[in-house]
Amino acid sequence: MKLSKEAEKTLQKSMRQNRTSDRDRKEIEDLIEMMPQDRVLLYKNVISNPIGDLPRYSIHIRIQHLLTFSTFLLLAFTGLPVHFSDAFWAQPFNSMLGGIEVTRTIHRTLAAVMIFTMIYHVATLIAGTVIQVVRGRFDMRRTVIPMYKDLQDMKEDVMYFAGTRKQRPEMDKFMYKQKIHYFAAAFGNSVMVLSGSAFLFPDIWASILPSGWAYYFQDIMRLAHPHEALLALVVIAFWHWYNVHLAPGRFPMQWTYLTGKITREHQIEEHFLEYLRNLVEQPSERAYLRALLQKYDLRAQEEQLPEGAPASAPADGQ
Repeated sequence: MKLSKEAEKTLQKSMRQNRTSDRDRKEIEDLIEMMPQDRVLLYKNVISNPIGDLPRYSIHIRIQHLLTFSTFLLLAFTGLPVHFSDAFWAQPFNSMLGGIEVTRTIHRTLAAVMIFTMIYHVATLIAGTVIQVVRGRFDMRRTVIPMYKDLQDMKEDVMYFAGTRKQRPEMDKFMYKQKIHYFAAAFGNSVMVLSGSAFLFPDIWASILPSGWAYYFQDIMRLAHPHEALLALVVIAFWHWYNVHLAPGRFPMQWTYLTGKITREHQIEEHFLEYLRNLVEQPSERAYLRALLQKYDLRAQEEQLPEGAPASAPADGQ
């Protein structure tokens, strides 16, 4: 495989950061040389454990995700009956919980847990970044920070799905869709916390805002809070859950959020630059890939394919 400039840059930086020995460097370069240019041929031949093969998320990120999605769903199921308390469907729900005041108390308690999770997440990001910088291993391209390359990846991915490009782009640890998901959730949570605080602490907001603004601010927040909740439910149900768990190849569930690991096939297909880093950081993965390439000789298979023909995997390679 002849690496692109971006892939070569990623590989060389990872080897420098990990202080890769000359022997390991030679092993990695030989592996790259053995890999087929067509990544479809590569990821269709690897054996993947549905629970995950390669590291992706730390235990902190997994805890934060569990707290966020569980509190989000419970907040929606307790907040909407409070806002629409006169609706025929809301009254039995509030009564089942012990009345609307009990529902409000549950809702506010869950909100406190979500705010704690947001603070925990920001603290983890700051601490993790500082540690990586001190160790000389920080790479901004490995973060969720949007970059110009994400726009290029989006364009090339659209071209791939439109049939005008043979392969998906070489994307990093977090691809453009995941960054959109992340910042959409961050924006939505911020709106919910801001608007919720306006209900709980109207006097404080009245003392902060310029004279005459408090009334309009409260009206805007009362509109924003329930409608942002409905929007978030729709986005989670029809966009996030489908892309992460229900899409072909992921159905019925992707285990990454529980195990912290990603499947080998998924990483090579959608996060190839991160897979190159794993080749540097995981000697066991280098051993697996070498055995696979020697067994199937994928370079030779690639040369036998007619130009433009789709790659396929041996039956026992799935």
